[in-house]
Amino acid sequence: MINNIKNRLLLPLWKQRHLQLFTLTGMLFIFIFSYIPMVGILMAFKDYKISSGILGIFTSGWVGFKYFIEFFTDYNSLGIIRNTLVMSILKMIFTFPLPILLALVLNEIKISPMKKLVQTASYLPYFISWVIVAGFCQIFLQSNGVINSFLLNLGLADSPIKFLTGSSYFLPIAVITACWKDMGWWAILFLASMAGIDLSLYEAAQIDGAGRIKRIWYITLPGIRSTITVVLILALGNLLGGGLGGSNFDQSYLLGNAGNIDISENIQTYVMKVGLSSGRYAYAAAIGLCQSIISVFLVLTSNSLAKKFTGDGLF
Repeated sequence: MINNIKNRLLLPLWKQRHLQLFTLTGMLFIFIFSYIPMVGILMAFKDYKISSGILGIFTSGWVGFKYFIEFFTDYNSLGIIRNTLVMSILKMIFTFPLPILLALVLNEIKISPMKKLVQTASYLPYFISWVIVAGFCQIFLQSNGVINSFLLNLGLADSPIKFLTGSSYFLPIAVITACWKDMGWWAILFLASMAGIDLSLYEAAQIDGAGRIKRIWYITLPGIRSTITVVLILALGNLLGGGLGGSNFDQSYLLGNAGNIDISENIQTYVMKVGLSSGRYAYAAAIGLCQSIISVFLVLTSNSLAKKFTGDGLF
C-alpha cells in the first residue's frame, strides 16, 4: 500500500524532474522577492529608523495608525491621489481596448508575412526600457526637438511648445507612450486566445451570409470573452500602479519635472521621495500598504462582479 502510494507520487515527479526544477526556481524567486519583503509591512505600524537596521523592524515601538492618518490629513495627499487616479484611469481607457482592436485587425490579415511584420513591429516597443522611451521624448518634444522644429518651419506655431514642462501635455504624452509601448505585447495574448476558436464557426457564419463585422461581433469577441475578463481583472487590480499601460512611476519619474509636478507626482513617486530621499521608511511603507490594500480590494471586487455577470473570473 505504502509502496503504491510512493510510486504514484514520486515516480511522476522524478519523470518530470526537469520541469519541476523550473517550477521550484520560479517559486523560490517569488518567495524571496515577494513574500519575504512582506515582513517590512510591520514598519508601517512602528517608529522605525534606518539606523536600527533590519532588526529594528521587530524591536521598534508601535505607533499604530499614526502614519496612515498623517498621509490622509496631509494637504498634498488629495492632489497626489487625484493625479494617480486620473493618470491610471486615462491609461486604462485607452490601453485596454487598443490591444483587443489590434488583435482583431491582425487576426483578419490573411497575408502571413505582412501579419508577422506588423505583429513584430507592434510588440517590440514593449522590450524598450522606459528610460530609452523618455530619451525619445526628449529628442522629439524638447524646445528644439523634431516636432517643434517641424511646427515652426511650417508656421503652425509662433514659438516652441513646452511639451515636456507644460502640465497640460504630461497626461497625453503618458497615455500615448503607454499605448505605443504596451499595445502590441497584450495583443499577443488576445491573438493566442483567438487561435483557439473553432474555424468551422466562421465558415458556417459566412455561408449564412454574415459579413466580417458580424463574424467578429458574434464569434471572435464571445470566443475571447474569458481572456478579456481575466485581463480586465488584472488591469483593475493594478489600476493605481498603471494598469496595462506600464508603471505610473516610470513615466512620472522620468518625464516629471518642476514644470509639471502638479500633474505628474503620484503615489509611487511620492513614496520614493519620502522613503529614499527623506529617509521616512515607515511613513513610505504605510502609504505603500494603503495602495496594496486598495489593489487587493479591486481584484476581489472585479473578480466577483465578473463571475456574477459573465461567469468568468480568476478564481
